[in-house]
Amino acid sequence: MTETVDTIALLKELEPVVESNLNRHLATAKEWFPHEYVPWSQGTDFDGVLGGEAWEPGQSKLSDVARTSLIVNLLTEDNLPSYHHEIATLYGRDGAWGTWVHRWTAEEGRHGTAIRDYLLVTRAVDPIALERARMAHMEGGFTADYPDLFGSLAYVSFQELATRVSHRNTGRISGDPICDQLLAKVAADENLHMLFYRNLLTAAFELAPDAAMDAVRRVVKQFQMPGHTIENFGRKSVQIAVAGIYDLRIHHDEVVQPVLRQLRAMERTNLGPAGEEAREDLAEFLVGLDKAASRFEEKREASRARAAARAA
Repeated sequence: MTETVDTIALLKELEPVVESNLNRHLATAKEWFPHEYVPWSQGTDFDGVLGGEAWEPGQSKLSDVARTSLIVNLLTEDNLPSYHHEIATLYGRDGAWGTWVHRWTAEEGRHGTAIRDYLLVTRAVDPIALERARMAHMEGGFTADYPDLFGSLAYVSFQELATRVSHRNTGRISGDPICDQLLAKVAADENLHMLFYRNLLTAAFELAPDAAMDAVRRVVKQFQMPGHTIENFGRKSVQIAVAGIYDLRIHHDEVVQPVLRQLRAMERTNLGPAGEEAREDLAEFLVGLDKAASRFEEKREASRARAAARAA
Protein backbone atom coordinates (compact mmCIF):
# COMPACT_ATOMS: atom_id res chain seq x y z
CA MET A 1 0.00 0.00 0.00
CA THR A 2 2.82 2.42 0.87
CA GLU A 3 4.50 1.78 -2.47
CA THR A 4 1.24 2.54 -4.31
CA VAL A 5 0.71 5.75 -2.39
CA ASP A 6 4.31 6.83 -3.01
CA THR A 7 3.95 6.20 -6.73
CA ILE A 8 0.78 8.25 -6.88
CA ALA A 9 2.47 11.05 -4.95
CA LEU A 10 5.47 11.01 -7.28
CA LEU A 11 3.22 11.06 -10.35
CA LYS A 12 1.50 14.15 -8.97
CA GLU A 13 4.77 15.85 -8.09
CA LEU A 14 6.13 15.24 -11.57
CA GLU A 15 2.93 16.34 -13.35
CA PRO A 16 4.10 19.96 -13.88
CA VAL A 17 7.37 18.69 -15.34
CA VAL A 18 5.43 16.36 -17.63
CA GLU A 19 3.20 19.21 -18.77
CA SER A 20 6.07 21.59 -19.52
CA ASN A 21 8.00 18.91 -21.41
CA LEU A 22 4.88 17.84 -23.28
CA ASN A 23 4.42 21.43 -24.44
CA ARG A 24 8.09 21.60 -25.44
CA HIS A 25 7.75 18.34 -27.34
CA LEU A 26 4.63 19.44 -29.20
CA ALA A 27 6.35 22.70 -30.17
CA THR A 28 9.48 20.91 -31.36
CA ALA A 29 8.19 17.75 -33.04
CA LYS A 30 7.77 18.08 -36.79
CA GLU A 31 4.86 16.38 -38.52
CA TRP A 32 5.85 13.80 -41.10
CA PHE A 33 4.07 11.19 -43.16
CA PRO A 34 5.30 7.61 -43.58
CA HIS A 35 3.90 7.26 -47.10
CA GLU A 36 6.28 9.96 -48.35
CA TYR A 37 9.30 7.80 -47.49
CA VAL A 38 8.18 4.60 -49.20
CA PRO A 39 9.11 4.01 -52.89
CA TRP A 40 5.66 2.81 -53.93
CA SER A 41 6.61 2.76 -57.62
CA GLN A 42 8.90 -0.20 -56.90
CA GLY A 43 6.02 -2.32 -55.61
CA THR A 44 4.48 -5.34 -57.33
CA ASP A 45 1.94 -7.95 -56.26
CA PHE A 46 3.15 -11.00 -54.35
CA ASP A 47 2.01 -14.47 -55.22
CA GLY A 48 -1.04 -15.82 -53.46
CA VAL A 49 -4.51 -14.34 -53.66
CA LEU A 50 -3.50 -11.75 -56.26
CA GLY A 51 -1.39 -14.18 -58.29
CA GLY A 52 1.68 -11.97 -58.37
CA GLU A 53 5.37 -12.79 -58.30
CA ALA A 54 6.75 -15.05 -55.57
CA TRP A 55 9.37 -13.55 -53.27
CA GLU A 56 12.98 -14.60 -53.80
CA PRO A 57 16.03 -13.57 -51.73
CA GLY A 58 17.73 -12.12 -54.78
CA GLN A 59 15.03 -9.47 -55.11
CA SER A 60 16.42 -7.59 -52.09
CA LYS A 61 19.04 -4.92 -52.59
CA LEU A 62 19.93 -4.92 -48.90
CA SER A 63 22.80 -6.80 -47.30
CA ASP A 64 21.93 -9.64 -44.96
CA VAL A 65 22.88 -7.64 -41.87
CA ALA A 66 20.90 -4.57 -42.97
CA ARG A 67 17.86 -6.80 -43.51
CA THR A 68 18.35 -8.46 -40.12
CA SER A 69 18.64 -5.11 -38.36
CA LEU A 70 15.57 -3.72 -40.08
CA ILE A 71 13.53 -6.79 -39.16
CA VAL A 72 14.65 -6.62 -35.52
CA ASN A 73 13.82 -2.91 -35.40
CA LEU A 74 10.43 -3.53 -36.99
CA LEU A 75 9.46 -6.41 -34.73
CA THR A 76 10.49 -4.29 -31.75
CA GLU A 77 8.15 -1.54 -32.93
CA ASP A 78 5.39 -4.09 -33.53
CA ASN A 79 5.01 -4.74 -29.80
CA LEU A 80 3.66 -1.22 -29.33
CA PRO A 81 0.29 -2.41 -27.90
CA SER A 82 2.13 -4.10 -25.03
CA TYR A 83 4.36 -1.06 -24.47
CA HIS A 84 1.31 1.19 -24.39
CA HIS A 85 -0.37 -1.07 -21.85
CA GLU A 86 2.68 -1.02 -19.60
CA ILE A 87 3.20 2.74 -19.54
CA ALA A 88 -0.51 3.59 -19.47
CA THR A 89 -0.93 1.33 -16.46
CA LEU A 90 2.01 2.95 -14.66
CA TYR A 91 1.71 6.60 -15.75
CA GLY A 92 -2.07 6.75 -16.00
CA ARG A 93 -4.40 8.07 -18.67
CA ASP A 94 -5.34 11.38 -17.10
CA GLY A 95 -3.84 14.85 -17.24
CA ALA A 96 -0.49 15.57 -18.84
CA TRP A 97 0.71 12.02 -18.20
CA GLY A 98 -2.20 10.57 -20.17
CA THR A 99 -1.79 13.07 -22.99
CA TRP A 100 1.86 12.12 -23.29
CA VAL A 101 1.17 8.38 -23.22
CA HIS A 102 -1.22 8.65 -26.15
CA ARG A 103 0.94 11.11 -28.10
CA TRP A 104 4.00 8.88 -27.66
CA THR A 105 2.01 5.84 -28.81
CA ALA A 106 0.75 7.67 -31.89
CA GLU A 107 4.25 8.74 -32.89
CA GLU A 108 5.70 5.28 -32.29
CA GLY A 109 2.90 3.73 -34.34
CA ARG A 110 4.06 5.32 -37.55
CA HIS A 111 7.52 3.80 -37.21
CA GLY A 112 6.30 0.25 -37.67
CA THR A 113 3.98 1.32 -40.48
CA ALA A 114 6.78 3.05 -42.39
CA ILE A 115 9.41 0.33 -41.97
CA ARG A 116 7.03 -2.50 -42.90
CA ASP A 117 5.81 -0.67 -46.00
CA TYR A 118 9.39 -0.01 -47.07
CA LEU A 119 10.45 -3.63 -46.58
CA LEU A 120 7.48 -5.06 -48.47
CA VAL A 121 7.46 -2.58 -51.34
CA THR A 122 11.18 -3.06 -51.98
CA ARG A 123 10.85 -6.85 -51.55
CA ALA A 124 13.61 -6.73 -48.97
CA VAL A 125 12.08 -9.52 -46.85
CA ASP A 126 10.11 -12.72 -47.18
CA PRO A 127 6.59 -11.42 -46.43
CA ILE A 128 5.36 -14.75 -45.07
CA ALA A 129 8.32 -15.19 -42.72
CA LEU A 130 7.96 -11.58 -41.58
CA GLU A 131 4.28 -11.99 -40.76
CA ARG A 132 4.90 -15.21 -38.89
CA ALA A 133 7.67 -13.53 -36.91
CA ARG A 134 5.34 -10.64 -36.08
CA MET A 135 2.64 -13.00 -34.85
CA ALA A 136 5.05 -15.00 -32.70
CA HIS A 137 6.66 -11.91 -31.20
CA MET A 138 3.41 -10.12 -30.41
CA GLU A 139 1.82 -13.25 -28.96
CA GLY A 140 4.65 -13.29 -26.43
CA GLY A 141 3.83 -9.72 -25.44
CA PHE A 142 6.08 -7.47 -23.39
CA THR A 143 6.32 -7.12 -19.63
CA ALA A 144 8.31 -4.25 -18.18
CA ASP A 145 11.42 -5.26 -16.23
CA TYR A 146 11.00 -2.10 -14.16
CA PRO A 147 7.41 -1.75 -12.90
CA ASP A 148 8.35 1.10 -10.53
CA LEU A 149 8.13 4.72 -11.68
CA PHE A 150 11.79 5.65 -11.34
CA GLY A 151 12.93 2.37 -12.86
CA SER A 152 10.62 2.95 -15.81
CA LEU A 153 11.84 6.51 -16.37
CA ALA A 154 15.45 5.37 -16.18
CA TYR A 155 14.87 2.52 -18.61
CA VAL A 156 13.16 4.57 -21.30
CA SER A 157 15.79 7.32 -21.01
CA PHE A 158 18.47 4.85 -22.06
CA GLN A 159 16.27 2.70 -24.30
CA GLU A 160 14.97 5.55 -26.47
CA LEU A 161 18.52 6.70 -27.14
CA ALA A 162 19.64 3.14 -27.88
CA THR A 163 16.75 2.76 -30.31
CA ARG A 164 17.62 6.05 -32.00
CA VAL A 165 21.21 4.94 -32.50
CA SER A 166 20.14 1.55 -33.83
CA HIS A 167 17.74 3.04 -36.37
CA ARG A 168 20.22 5.69 -37.50
CA ASN A 169 23.11 3.28 -37.96
CA THR A 170 20.89 0.77 -39.77
CA GLY A 171 19.96 3.46 -42.26
CA ARG A 172 23.58 4.39 -42.81
CA ILE A 173 24.75 0.85 -43.56
CA SER A 174 21.71 -0.03 -45.70
CA GLY A 175 23.26 1.32 -48.89
CA ASP A 176 19.86 2.70 -49.86
CA PRO A 177 19.37 6.49 -49.63
CA ILE A 178 15.61 5.99 -49.28
CA CYS A 179 16.03 3.66 -46.31
CA ASP A 180 18.57 6.02 -44.78
CA GLN A 181 16.19 8.96 -45.13
CA LEU A 182 13.28 7.03 -43.65
CA LEU A 183 15.21 5.78 -40.63
CA ALA A 184 16.59 9.27 -40.03
CA LYS A 185 12.99 10.44 -39.52
CA VAL A 186 12.29 7.54 -37.17
CA ALA A 187 15.50 8.27 -35.24
CA ALA A 188 14.53 11.93 -34.89
CA ASP A 189 11.28 10.90 -33.19
CA GLU A 190 13.16 8.56 -30.86
CA ASN A 191 15.56 11.35 -29.92
CA LEU A 192 12.71 13.63 -28.89
CA HIS A 193 11.21 10.82 -26.84
CA MET A 194 14.57 10.33 -25.11
CA LEU A 195 14.77 14.03 -24.27
CA PHE A 196 11.29 13.93 -22.73
CA TYR A 197 12.04 10.97 -20.49
CA ARG A 198 15.53 12.14 -19.59
CA ASN A 199 14.16 15.49 -18.45
CA LEU A 200 11.67 13.68 -16.23
CA LEU A 201 14.43 11.51 -14.82
CA THR A 202 16.46 14.65 -14.09
CA ALA A 203 13.49 16.00 -12.13
CA ALA A 204 13.22 12.68 -10.31
CA PHE A 205 16.81 13.15 -9.11
CA GLU A 206 15.72 16.35 -7.41
CA LEU A 207 12.72 14.71 -5.74
CA ALA A 208 14.40 11.52 -4.52
CA PRO A 209 18.08 11.39 -5.48
CA ASP A 210 18.84 8.05 -3.82
CA ALA A 211 15.90 6.28 -5.44
CA ALA A 212 16.73 7.82 -8.82
CA MET A 213 20.38 6.74 -8.57
CA ASP A 214 19.36 3.23 -7.62
CA ALA A 215 17.02 3.12 -10.63
CA VAL A 216 19.81 4.22 -12.96
CA ARG A 217 22.15 1.63 -11.48
CA ARG A 218 19.61 -1.16 -11.92
CA VAL A 219 18.84 -0.23 -15.51
CA VAL A 220 22.44 0.22 -16.66
CA LYS A 221 23.53 -3.07 -15.10
CA GLN A 222 20.61 -5.11 -16.42
CA PHE A 223 19.84 -3.26 -19.66
CA GLN A 224 18.14 -5.20 -22.44
CA MET A 225 16.63 -3.87 -25.64
CA PRO A 226 12.82 -4.18 -25.70
CA GLY A 227 13.02 -6.63 -28.60
CA HIS A 228 15.15 -9.13 -26.69
CA THR A 229 12.33 -11.70 -26.80
CA ILE A 230 12.43 -11.84 -30.61
CA GLU A 231 13.19 -15.37 -31.81
CA ASN A 232 16.95 -15.90 -32.21
CA PHE A 233 17.58 -12.39 -30.86
CA GLY A 234 20.98 -13.40 -29.49
CA ARG A 235 22.27 -14.53 -32.87
CA LYS A 236 20.78 -11.50 -34.59
CA SER A 237 22.25 -9.07 -32.05
CA VAL A 238 25.72 -10.57 -32.56
CA GLN A 239 25.38 -10.10 -36.32
CA ILE A 240 24.29 -6.50 -35.74
CA ALA A 241 27.18 -5.90 -33.32
CA VAL A 242 29.80 -7.36 -35.68
CA ALA A 243 28.57 -4.99 -38.39
CA GLY A 244 29.01 -2.03 -36.05
CA ILE A 245 25.34 -1.09 -36.01
CA TYR A 246 24.98 -1.54 -32.27
CA ASP A 247 27.71 -3.05 -30.13
CA LEU A 248 29.10 -2.71 -26.61
CA ARG A 249 31.33 0.22 -27.54
CA ILE A 250 28.41 2.11 -29.06
CA HIS A 251 26.26 1.22 -26.05
CA HIS A 252 28.89 2.49 -23.61
CA ASP A 253 30.04 5.59 -25.51
CA GLU A 254 26.90 6.75 -27.32
CA VAL A 255 24.10 5.68 -24.98
CA VAL A 256 25.10 5.08 -21.38
CA GLN A 257 27.72 7.79 -20.92
CA PRO A 258 25.80 10.63 -22.63
CA VAL A 259 22.71 10.01 -20.49
CA LEU A 260 24.77 9.81 -17.31
CA ARG A 261 26.52 13.07 -18.19
CA GLN A 262 23.25 14.88 -18.80
CA LEU A 263 21.86 13.57 -15.51
CA ARG A 264 25.11 14.55 -13.73
CA ALA A 265 24.71 11.17 -12.10
CA MET A 266 28.39 10.70 -11.25
CA GLU A 267 28.90 14.20 -9.83
CA ARG A 268 25.80 14.89 -7.74
CA THR A 269 26.44 15.98 -4.18
CA ASN A 270 22.96 15.43 -2.73
CA LEU A 271 23.08 11.65 -2.39
CA GLY A 272 22.60 9.84 0.88
CA PRO A 273 24.43 6.64 1.90
CA ALA A 274 22.16 4.42 -0.22
CA GLY A 275 22.62 6.67 -3.26
CA GLU A 276 26.38 6.75 -2.82
CA GLU A 277 26.47 2.97 -2.59
CA ALA A 278 24.43 2.68 -5.78
CA ARG A 279 26.73 5.12 -7.57
CA GLU A 280 29.85 3.24 -6.50
CA ASP A 281 28.33 0.01 -7.77
CA LEU A 282 27.45 1.72 -11.04
CA ALA A 283 30.96 3.14 -11.44
CA GLU A 284 32.47 -0.31 -10.93
CA PHE A 285 30.13 -1.79 -13.52
CA LEU A 286 31.02 0.91 -16.05
CA VAL A 287 34.69 0.03 -15.78
CA GLY A 288 33.85 -3.57 -16.61
CA LEU A 289 31.56 -2.52 -19.47
CA ASP A 290 34.30 -0.39 -20.99
CA LYS A 291 36.76 -3.29 -20.79
CA ALA A 292 34.24 -5.69 -22.34
CA ALA A 293 33.65 -3.22 -25.17
CA SER A 294 37.39 -3.02 -25.86
CA ARG A 295 37.71 -6.81 -25.87
CA PHE A 296 34.87 -7.10 -28.38
CA GLU A 297 36.49 -4.50 -30.63
CA GLU A 298 39.80 -6.34 -30.52
CA LYS A 299 38.19 -9.67 -31.40
CA ARG A 300 36.22 -8.09 -34.24
CA GLU A 301 39.30 -6.43 -35.72
CA ALA A 302 41.27 -9.68 -35.47
CA SER A 303 38.45 -11.54 -37.22
CA ARG A 304 38.32 -8.93 -39.98
CA ALA A 305 42.09 -9.11 -40.42
CA ARG A 306 41.93 -12.89 -40.80
CA ALA A 307 39.11 -12.60 -43.32
CA ALA A 308 41.06 -10.01 -45.32
CA ALA A 309 44.14 -12.24 -45.31
CA ARG A 310 42.14 -15.19 -46.60
CA ALA A 311 40.60 -13.04 -49.33
CA ALA A 312 44.05 -11.86 -50.42
